[in-house]
Amino acid sequence: MPDITNRQKGYLCILAAATLWGFIGPFGKIAYSQGIGALEVAFWRAVFAWCCFGGELLIQKKSIRVSRKEFVPLTLFSVLCVALLYGAYQVAVDKGGAALASVLLYTAPAWVIVLSRIILHEQITKEKLIALCLTLCGISFIAVGQGEGASVSHTAISGAGIIAGLLSGFCYSLYYILGKFFSDKYSASVLFFYTLLPGALLLLPWFSFTEKSAMAWLSLVLLAVISTYGAYHFYYTGLQYIEAGRASLIATLEPVVASLVAWYWWDEMFNLTGYLGAALIIGAVVIIVRK
Repeated sequence: MPDITNRQKGYLCILAAATLWGFIGPFGKIAYSQGIGALEVAFWRAVFAWCCFGGELLIQKKSIRVSRKEFVPLTLFSVLCVALLYGAYQVAVDKGGAALASVLLYTAPAWVIVLSRIILHEQITKEKLIALCLTLCGISFIAVGQGEGASVSHTAISGAGIIAGLLSGFCYSLYYILGKFFSDKYSASVLFFYTLLPGALLLLPWFSFTEKSAMAWLSLVLLAVISTYGAYHFYYTGLQYIEAGRASLIATLEPVVASLVAWYWWDEMFNLTGYLGAALIIGAVVIIVRK
C-alpha cells in the first residue's frame, strides 16, 4: 500500500478539524441541558483551551515572546475573535439550535468580501456578488421558513438566535483578515495562548457561575479539548500541506456534521424552506472558495 502523500495528509487534517468543529453546537447543548448559560459555556471553552495551549508550550519549552507593538492587535483579536465570537456562537446555539448556528457561522465569506474590499482593497468580482446574494437569500429562507409552521421535531428559532449567528459569522470572518497579520509571525499555540484567556475574562461581567454536574464539566472539557484545541491544531497542520482555499472548501463540512449530530441526538431539524436556505448558504461558500 503506497505511503500517504503530503496533500492527502493535509486533506485528512482539514477534514478532521471540520468534523471536530461540527461538535461545538452539540457539546454546547449538552452543557445547556445541565443548566449552564451560553456565555458561561463560552468562558469555560476559552479557559480550558488556553490551559491546553499553555501546557503544550510548557512541555515543549517554546518561546512565547511577542513584540510590544503587537499587543494592540492581539487585544483586538481577543475581543473580536474570542470573546465576541465564542459568546455569539453559543448564544446562537442556545436560541436557534446547533444546526442553525453552524450554518449562520458560514456567512463569514460574505463578510470577508466586504471587509477585504475595505481593508485589503481586494476586487469584488461577479462570483463574489453572486455568492453574497445567495448567502443573503439563504438567511432569509431560514428566517421565513420558521414562520411557516414547523412540526414539533423542528427547532424553535428566535430572532436573537439569527442575530447571534450572523454576529458569529462576522467575527469568524475576522480570522481571515487578522490572520494575514499573525500567520507568518506566530504559531497557533502562541497566538491562542495570548488571546484565549483575555477573551474569556472579557465575558466574566456578563454571566453568573452555576453549580455543575459531572456531565456539565465533561461537556465543557470536551468542547475545549476536542472542538477547540484539537480542531485548531488539525487545521493549522493541514494548512502546512494544502493551500488555504482548498482548506476553506473542505471546512464547509462543519455545518453538515453539526446538522447530522443535532438530528441524531435531538431530532433537531429545519423545515423544507430552512434546508433550502442552508443549501444556498453552503452553495455561496463553494462559489467563493472555488474561485
